[in-house]
Amino acid sequence: MKKTLLPLLRLTLLTILSVFKINAYAESIDWAISSPEIQGISQDKLLQLHQELKNGTHGYIDSFLVIKNNHLVFEKYYENDYDSLTKNRRSEQAKIMQINYGDKARPIYNYYNPEWHPFYKDSELHTIQSVSKSVTSALIGIAIEREEIPSIDKKISSYFPKYKAYFDDSLKQSISIRDLLTMTAGIKWDESSTAYTSPLNDAANMESSEDWLQYILALPMNTKPGENFVYNSGITVLLSHILYKATNMHIDEYAKKYLFGPLDISDFYWKKTPTGLIDAEGGLYLSSRDFAKIGYLYLQDGQWNNKQLLTKKWVKSTMLPDTHIPESTRKYGYQWWLVPNPNNENSWIYSGSGYGGQYLLVFPENQLVVVFTGWNIFDQARPSIESLSKRIINAIQ
Repeated sequence: MKKTLLPLLRLTLLTILSVFKINAYAESIDWAISSPEIQGISQDKLLQLHQELKNGTHGYIDSFLVIKNNHLVFEKYYENDYDSLTKNRRSEQAKIMQINYGDKARPIYNYYNPEWHPFYKDSELHTIQSVSKSVTSALIGIAIEREEIPSIDKKISSYFPKYKAYFDDSLKQSISIRDLLTMTAGIKWDESSTAYTSPLNDAANMESSEDWLQYILALPMNTKPGENFVYNSGITVLLSHILYKATNMHIDEYAKKYLFGPLDISDFYWKKTPTGLIDAEGGLYLSSRDFAKIGYLYLQDGQWNNKQLLTKKWVKSTMLPDTHIPESTRKYGYQWWLVPNPNNENSWIYSGSGYGGQYLLVFPENQLVVVFTGWNIFDQARPSIESLSKRIINAIQ
């Protein structure tokens, strides 16, 4: 009789602890646990997508979360054997980096190194790659509200006295913080025509340089600032430096005090460049639930637990689709992608997007936040923001 009851007692205890943990977490993050159906989403359609993700139909996905009407309604995690997937590629990429960069090559930017990608050293912290840029944008907004940065129209040259020699070009002298936020700085840059693991990629070159600021600022101007969109990860590194010079706090410290602390994000990791500057362009690691908090903050017009962390004006300005992207239906805000809503041509889905398939999707009209994390850097194409967004919208009842 005792042997029969023991497994049942264990199961009951685990269930109670699980419920307690979920309820405690829900209280701390200001959203409760609910079912998709209660919140007006088809559970069957979410489960269908989940099964595809689980089966590897869309490559290597690590998590899939849905928050609707302030409720966490769907949360799934997937196991991928990155040690096996990267067994050969890790050493192959290390050799390429060694040939091209010598002692400057660092494993932290070998994207086939499973100690760093996609999880930080076997923890639950997942790289969010270029969605780090969207977080950086929020911090710039906070610094402006606190009057530590006077305006996004301020020219950036005054923040770089050490690199004054690189501002001898009048065009470069005219770059403003706004130009950085909108990826229209005009600096010659190419990280789109080759893979991020290629030494021909400017982002890869920057990440293997000793002084990232010098690498970026030494490049020539290509166009007048404010005119043309060119995706440039180096731009966000400049923002990291500007925030440091304006506040005397590195961006990770500033985030901890003014953004992560109020959001109850206590566990995170943020890479540093060789000079100690924080890698704002792609170096942030968060848990999937904490990742969702960033999206939820924007969904609520910058408010969290009845406290205005970002001004409504900053959120609105961030998401204005004013920056045209050549040969794309997307627009660009302040370090956020704006994707047309397939069901309403007059509205936009806010999207943070990171290398390998890190997606933070915000659907303002539907009070909906969706998170996907993964590591689609291998031979299979990753799903697009548009295709995933359509699947989610079609699940709304």
